[in-house]
Amino acid sequence: MKHKMEHKKMTPVRADSPALQTIIASQPFFRGFSAEHLNFLASCAMQTEFHDNEVIFQQGDVANRLYLIENGKIALETERAECGAILIQTLGAGDALGWSWLFPPCVWRFSARAVAPTRAIFFYGTWLRERCEQDSNFGCKLMERTVQVAIDRLQATRQQLVEISQVALKAQAEALRLAIQQQKHIPQTVG
Repeated sequence: MKHKMEHKKMTPVRADSPALQTIIASQPFFRGFSAEHLNFLASCAMQTEFHDNEVIFQQGDVANRLYLIENGKIALETERAECGAILIQTLGAGDALGWSWLFPPCVWRFSARAVAPTRAIFFYGTWLRERCEQDSNFGCKLMERTVQVAIDRLQATRQQLVEISQVALKAQAEALRLAIQQQKHIPQTVG
């Protein structure tokens, strides 16, 4: 199924730090972080909203942000010229979106699009990387969580490849069956 992906400007929604810190602390991705780390995260975060079908980022673009989804749904897709976007995974409340900002060359490996109105917490990847360099404890925790997100995405991609392969094999088997059936109905000529 093809659909046109258009970049839309995100709508930031500022929140006061104590309230945002509480929201961040409740997110599974940051559970167990120290009060100092949560305070830093709240100081460089903002809430943002995405409308239905709004593109959040596109595969191949510069990756420079992390989102924690508060509510709504995000589709992670990969682009193929011959067939358009292929769904890899759908993310929802409590999920982290974006890991490519941490690993050079810092380009998005997938495209992300809201498939329902969505609210998320937005962090600049460059700020997070700087803090990782300054605070190894913070960096280690953030790296562990981000690597787990990357592993989850790779597993989702693997599952999609298995499903696509099964569909392709069934189509090939059906085409072969039809070719054999058609061959049986063609009169043989003696030469």
